[in-house]
Amino acid sequence: MSRNISLVFVLFAVSALAQDVALQPIATGLDQPVALTHAGDTRLFITEQTGTIRIYDALGLRATPFLDIRSIVLSGGERGLLSVAFHPQYRDNGLFFVYYTNRNGDNNVARYKVTSDPDRADPASGTILLTIPHPTFANHNGGQLQFGPDGFLYIGTGDGGSGGDPNNNAQNLNQLLGKILRIDVDHGLPYTIPPSNPFATRPGARGEIWAYGVRNPWRFSFDRVTGDLWIGDVGQDAFEEVDFQPATSIGGENYGWRKMEGQHCYNPSSNCVDPGVVFPLLEYSHAGGACSISGGYRYRGTQIASLKGAYLYGDYCTGTIFKGTQFGTNWSPSTLLATTLRISAFGEDLSGELYVMDVARGIVYKILPRGVVRRRAVR
Repeated sequence: MSRNISLVFVLFAVSALAQDVALQPIATGLDQPVALTHAGDTRLFITEQTGTIRIYDALGLRATPFLDIRSIVLSGGERGLLSVAFHPQYRDNGLFFVYYTNRNGDNNVARYKVTSDPDRADPASGTILLTIPHPTFANHNGGQLQFGPDGFLYIGTGDGGSGGDPNNNAQNLNQLLGKILRIDVDHGLPYTIPPSNPFATRPGARGEIWAYGVRNPWRFSFDRVTGDLWIGDVGQDAFEEVDFQPATSIGGENYGWRKMEGQHCYNPSSNCVDPGVVFPLLEYSHAGGACSISGGYRYRGTQIASLKGAYLYGDYCTGTIFKGTQFGTNWSPSTLLATTLRISAFGEDLSGELYVMDVARGIVYKILPRGVVRRRAVR
């Protein structure tokens, strides 16, 4: 465990616009943190893009990684170890899944197992379930893994990179790029396709596809109360969007890319709306220097009453943390915090409290009621 103690005052990163909430740094000295989750207990598992997963708990940030696969990860830019998801029965089977860019530049979904030490995984236990070819370009890798309320593993893939999806992968049902995938990791090896997937039996389509028409769904999450799916999809030149799929969905949604960027025509520049396309629930423009959305979570914690039911998300370039608020059937965006963070992702703990990561400074912050945050030691 690291014993290096430094005092970090949270307000260096937050402007005076902050009202209801503030950010409390809990862990510093991280190497490009890009994801945070839990394994059904109070520990936080922080993914470092360079190829390690670190544990933060009551003792602080553990010096020895939970998992270290740097030797097989190609890291840099938008590549690297991008997320981890723990099996719903992790307490019993010790299985978890990671998404990483391999040394060839393709993206792997792999299964690993914990050792007899609950704070150490076995790096030799890795089994690759799925390799998603990512030829030519280094960007738009996606990278999110989440188990849904149905017990299936959901995977977010980018459109393959460059700009404008030159190969039109996102609309091509024979390609895994530019999609949300859904697989069954409990029946059959390396995985099986759920019969209820919308394209499971369609000729010429990949059965793994659950939804399509996304550009780079870097971060998505399931509402722990309703089961709804929230997708932060990174835009091209003008708009960032939050896509939504209700828990009652049978899959097959087309979120529009590359024909549409947010609610607007992209390619073609007019007459672009296909029948049945699903428009984003929220969007924002690149005005003011915004550039890339990091999707977050609907707040279901108990510490911040004013955020109950709000959806939090942020922009990488401006550091703005947004709040989406529901009014009837409509959602309205507002600025929750104006910060200087390079926001890579949000995270949720066992209790539903939320965290935000600054990938540039290597810091994880907890989102707390403003009056609670104070000067404190960070381990």
